[in-house]
Amino acid sequence: MGAIHLIRHGQASWESDDYDQLSELGYRQASWLGQSWESSGFAPTWSVAGSLKRHAQTAVGVIDAIDGDLYDVDPGWNEYDHLALTGASSTADRPSDPKEFQRQLDASLEAWVGGTGSAAGESFDEFETRVLGALAVAGENAGSGQAVASFTSGGPIALVASHLLAGDASLFITLNRVVVNASVTTVMVGRGGTRLLTFNEHTHVPKDGITFR
Repeated sequence: MGAIHLIRHGQASWESDDYDQLSELGYRQASWLGQSWESSGFAPTWSVAGSLKRHAQTAVGVIDAIDGDLYDVDPGWNEYDHLALTGASSTADRPSDPKEFQRQLDASLEAWVGGTGSAAGESFDEFETRVLGALAVAGENAGSGQAVASFTSGGPIALVASHLLAGDASLFITLNRVVVNASVTTVMVGRGGTRLLTFNEHTHVPKDGITFR
């Protein structure tokens, strides 16, 4: 069997004009994961990341810790545009209170999954198709004894987990709320198909370093 390890990016920069950057803590979270891999002797046989900056920064932080090889880029692992989904044109247009923004985002996600609205022109069906397509590509590289590392975001991880647990996107919103920054979700690939082994594993992150955005 092979394995695909889905890694959520480290904490992004909520208070910055550019959300798509790791915060200082986000860099440390990536380093913690890399250190845990280094200490256990684990190294992926193939690595891939979405095309967002926070994906690249997380991949570099983790892979550097294990003196690993470069990674490929697949935009299929990109997150949906959370600002566009809630109608905000920039970080300045969204609520400054994360809890209030989460309420807006949850309502927008419900509508999006239900077929209403778009995230920067992308429907939920289109998001679903591209993420599952990226998973299929990763699966092709996860042959027997192979370990793929996919650096991505909470949305794609939640979608993949929902499909593997329920066969559809019915658990997407519920799982999306709880994906920890720099967590690892592991998918097994074999003759029996693709199966979820672990979800949201983050024991490498100290308790005071756990974040969700």
